[in-house]
Amino acid sequence: MKIFEGVIIPMVTPINANYSIDAASVGKIVESFIAQECAPFVLGTTGESTSFSSTQKTELVKQTVKAVNGRVKTFAGISSTSLVESIEMAKTYRDLGIDVMVTTLPYYFPISESEMTRFFTQLADAIDCPVVLYNMPAMVGERIPLDVADHLSQHPNIVGMKDSERDPERIDTSIGMWKDREEFAFYLGWAAQSAHSVLLGADGIVPSTGNFVPELFKQLYDAAKAGNHEEAHRLQELTDQISLIYQKDRKLNTSLPALKVLMSELGLCKPHAMPPMYDIAPDEQEALKSQLRTQLANI
Repeated sequence: MKIFEGVIIPMVTPINANYSIDAASVGKIVESFIAQECAPFVLGTTGESTSFSSTQKTELVKQTVKAVNGRVKTFAGISSTSLVESIEMAKTYRDLGIDVMVTTLPYYFPISESEMTRFFTQLADAIDCPVVLYNMPAMVGERIPLDVADHLSQHPNIVGMKDSERDPERIDTSIGMWKDREEFAFYLGWAAQSAHSVLLGADGIVPSTGNFVPELFKQLYDAAKAGNHEEAHRLQELTDQISLIYQKDRKLNTSLPALKVLMSELGLCKPHAMPPMYDIAPDEQEALKSQLRTQLANI
């Protein structure tokens, strides 16, 4: 049986001005997800995971699990250049109540396909919980080849793949390989292809814009699952336009702080980013908020 089907939102990590975890905002964000039957994924790319200390990460996990209170599945990133650290994080987060661990390839050193297989196998062997592979070559520098992922999918603890690589052919091939596998799921992390992927048979979507409009992605997912092409594509166009507010002409170092600005306009969190990302200037924040108000008023 698939570990989860639906919308998984790569949650931002809300922080205070002094860089401490903003527990109150964690609660607000989680509630907004659960109201739409969406699952939180903490400590991913959108969550600025590589910028936080192990203590901060553990605090975020504690606060997220507390807010969820068992109502939906919880996902947490355990990506590291260290196999030992990834195993330690997984065991700690499992004990705190995280349901599913998510991991990229280790980054920094080059890695061969055989080393990828060995690394993920060692990790999955060492932890007694479900693991989702996370293909993110734009940040990691290497892709997980589909034949490697398919081989690893036979491991009893490896239950899915989250793919954020912007490769349409790879998406279609992945869905074709795994849509009928009851014990292995495919989750797409490229929000602009959400409708296409679900209509084709993807098990879930992982959209960063879902941090502040989770209801639109839930509606999109449900429409696509029901085979309503027209409505799914209408919602795809709408969410694409909303995403452009914080993504257009920006790289991640400015789009993620901009995302938090939009969330602050909705009262979900403060507009603070974790170094090496930094807060957006006040005048630019106001321009972003104005664009969001205009866009939402037209829905």
